[in-house]
Amino acid sequence: MKFLDQCKIYIRSGNGGGGSVSFRREKYIEYGGPDGGDGGRGGDVWIEAVEGLNTLIDYRYQQHFKAGTGVHGMGRARHGAAGEDVLLKVPVGTEVLEEDKETLIADLDHAGARLLLAKGGNGGWGNLHFKGPVNQAPKYANPGQEGEERWIWLRLKLIADVGLVGLPNAGKSTFLAAASAAKPKIADYPFTTLTPNLGVVDLSSSERFVLADIPGLIEGASEGAGLGTRFLGHVERSATLIHLIDATQDDVAGAYETIRGELEAYGDELADKAEILALNKIDALDEETLAEKIAELEAVSGIKPRLVSGVSGQGVTELLRAAYRQVRIRRGDLEDEIDEDEDHVDETPGGWTP
Repeated sequence: MKFLDQCKIYIRSGNGGGGSVSFRREKYIEYGGPDGGDGGRGGDVWIEAVEGLNTLIDYRYQQHFKAGTGVHGMGRARHGAAGEDVLLKVPVGTEVLEEDKETLIADLDHAGARLLLAKGGNGGWGNLHFKGPVNQAPKYANPGQEGEERWIWLRLKLIADVGLVGLPNAGKSTFLAAASAAKPKIADYPFTTLTPNLGVVDLSSSERFVLADIPGLIEGASEGAGLGTRFLGHVERSATLIHLIDATQDDVAGAYETIRGELEAYGDELADKAEILALNKIDALDEETLAEKIAELEAVSGIKPRLVSGVSGQGVTELLRAAYRQVRIRRGDLEDEIDEDEDHVDETPGGWTP
């Protein structure tokens, strides 16, 4: 299935049905009088977040959605039926934006969240409504009210507890595959990951969180270079970011500064999120070279990086534990009392293997 995280659609609610001009004419009834019924109301356009969807691909091939028109009123005081509503089903985490793509209408951040986007027009009154002692035979009725129409943008921000960021080939997809049951595409060339991948990490029967692998950033991504920063919106809701650095590259300090610069350029407080720095692919280095990389990265970041290997699994458990601790703090289940530099690991009863 193609991943689509933003689209522009046109919506229109239904017009109300017109009122009827009718008079009762029956044999042996001396005073018939007006009996025109009211028109039915136009259909509404609703949007609802539902579980089981993770892309907006349904709106790739259909961009126009129009609710039904109300049925006109009829004689014998018969009212018209209401027009059929339109319900747009979107994934949880979808934002609804105005046509300018900046003004937020609604954020559907939980399953069942529902919003009325366009209200249908009211039905017109039939001539039965207008009869009175002065005008006992009105020959006019109200037309139905016009519906509303607008263009809107839908933007999906995946619900992930932890986000993986780093340069291309930093080993993010390999780490995701080692930490969860996800099976992302893995290859030894830049931009293997073209769309975000989600994986569910099960630390124990009661400890679970969602990990998102975001396509690699490069220098100038905030200006549109490479894949740009478009997919960073999928980690805006996360509790923490895992910043993976490829230990086998020559300039680990430059790699760190590049990603930090792009996060700060993106804005939306993404650069202020709790960050866990990790040096990946340590299984490919000897101890002396690894020590040099650690010192170089610690000098530029001010914190000691964690050492992991997505291939061998070394350090993965400890890193996931640190990330889950940030998730618990975000949820309010745990107070942030332990110093960040302290190597704290919560043990899982029975152990855990990614």
